[in-house]
Amino acid sequence: MAHRFTIGVEEEFQIIDPESGELRSHVSELIAASSPEVGEQIKPELHQSIVEMGTNICDSVDDLRPEIYRMRREIVSAADRAGSQVAAAGTHPFSSWIDQVISPGERYNNIVEELQQLARSLLIFGIHVHVAMPDRTTTIALMNQVGYFLPHLLALSTSSPFWMGRDTGLKSFRTTVFRRFPRTGVPEYFASWSDYDDYVKLLVELHCIDNAKKIWWDVRPHPTFGTLEFRICDVPTRAEDSITLAALTQAIVVKLHRLYTKNLGFRHYPKALIEENKWRAVRWGIDGKLIDFGKRAEVPMRELALELLEFIDDVVDDLGSRSAVEGVHRILREGTSAERQLEVFRQTGSLQAVVRQLVAETREGTDRPNASSAGRD
Repeated sequence: MAHRFTIGVEEEFQIIDPESGELRSHVSELIAASSPEVGEQIKPELHQSIVEMGTNICDSVDDLRPEIYRMRREIVSAADRAGSQVAAAGTHPFSSWIDQVISPGERYNNIVEELQQLARSLLIFGIHVHVAMPDRTTTIALMNQVGYFLPHLLALSTSSPFWMGRDTGLKSFRTTVFRRFPRTGVPEYFASWSDYDDYVKLLVELHCIDNAKKIWWDVRPHPTFGTLEFRICDVPTRAEDSITLAALTQAIVVKLHRLYTKNLGFRHYPKALIEENKWRAVRWGIDGKLIDFGKRAEVPMRELALELLEFIDDVVDDLGSRSAVEGVHRILREGTSAERQLEVFRQTGSLQAVVRQLVAETREGTDRPNASSAGRD
């Protein structure tokens, strides 16, 4: 490959009170307790009960794996030193957004001023996967094409079945919370980079936004990184599932790019149809059916996950990510975090027990020096 489709990952974590299992507004204490070497790789978010970590830019999934474990180890250790715990899941099972403290700073003040209660209630946690793009023209072409696969990625990541103490009946309630924000969801089709650029300039000119960072689509051109940023997924609880999702995302992009360079671009599907599949992923996750628009038929998501592996099969060896993408089999076998949370709740009737499970799974592998190879199938 002439262009290196490097990758980077951002994950958002819950800061947990060890005794009550409630969210704790202690991001300043956690950051103060973190190692100086990580610098701004550990950052606050809108709520002080959220901490975000970002990996370095990685040439491959083999480079990303130890980075994910290193950053999770840093956050877990910093939380321990600060007298807290951390958990990875798209929503907290029972804490209320009403009780959360907003982080200080002009950026956060502006978001709350503009979006009011929508911003205050945005107590959700995601994973963002960045894949480097060769140029702007390719960025828009691939953004148009990857839309079809967004519901598949969401279904494999679901980790938010609970909201404010209730079983929502959804596998990704986080998605419904974020949907209230403007400029979210599956992006529209753009004919070119200039078409997209004109759209951004129009919104800025009309005072809808002050910069492109306030476009929060499920996938977007990152305004400064030169990446295609995938934002649709719940944050996985297990580190290995994050690695699998990142590897899948990179492989999808590379496969579509190969087709694009051969003038065999993947078919574009309308946003309205993709949103139908996204809803199915939100509601049922890997246990539901998505629509195969080409066949005009409903197909179990579990079958589509295997078809996705077949689709990317001819690029994963070049990327060195075969073992990582085959983690899909583990997810299908053991369930996503949403399924495991629901099972704990069925067995115990306790949402505190669910939180304890999330904390334990988030810590998995972070106490072992060789964690970078943990969990490979």
